[in-house]
Amino acid sequence: MKKHIPNMITCSNLISGCIATYWAFKGHYDCALLFIVIGAVFDFFDGMTARLLHVSSPIGKELDSLADDITFGFAPSAMVFSFLDTQFTTLSTPLSLLPYAAFVMAAFSALRLAKFNLDERQSMGFIGLPTPANALFWGALITWLSFRLMLEPYSLPDYVYYAMLVLVAVSCYLLIAEIPMFALKFKTWGWHGNEIKYIFVLTSIVLIAVFGILGIAAVIGWYVVLSLVSKRS
Repeated sequence: MKKHIPNMITCSNLISGCIATYWAFKGHYDCALLFIVIGAVFDFFDGMTARLLHVSSPIGKELDSLADDITFGFAPSAMVFSFLDTQFTTLSTPLSLLPYAAFVMAAFSALRLAKFNLDERQSMGFIGLPTPANALFWGALITWLSFRLMLEPYSLPDYVYYAMLVLVAVSCYLLIAEIPMFALKFKTWGWHGNEIKYIFVLTSIVLIAVFGILGIAAVIGWYVVLSLVSKRS
């Protein structure tokens, strides 16, 4: 029985992603973000449970990637599509198709996950932006923008929507880029050697405390910047 427990947790991640996608298409972005976060919690515990129970398996690894692409690839893509579609739907036919570009991010997320499965360099860090981080960025950003529009309809200039499409392209690049990014994994708890990680944690708390939901998106942006800085140092 215990060999099935990690896969059950992984399936819970996948189901969370499906529910997040449902709410995304309904335009309830806060609910979609909530289930992305719930999926991230399940994603954290499935691997840990497999290691604790000594029941890691190839099928578990493949199932994990499938679940992650639903929760951290397709669900945030659906949020971006749904949000943009409401703005572009009244435009001429060529422009009204632009929101579909959001789903390219789901494909790049799948590619990033496949690379991760085969890349032995990512035991203590990442090469490219992790899919959960990308999903949290978009989930938080879309949720914040939707709240703003609820309070102040038509408060966003048109260029914001086109800028989002550019950000989608940037996200796709970061997902598969050969850029080392740190992970919050500690061999020791001392300051030396962990400076970037402690700085990131402390500043993330401040960003979320000050900016709320938007702070989550800011944290992911800050994570990318710190990773680039630590790479050069």
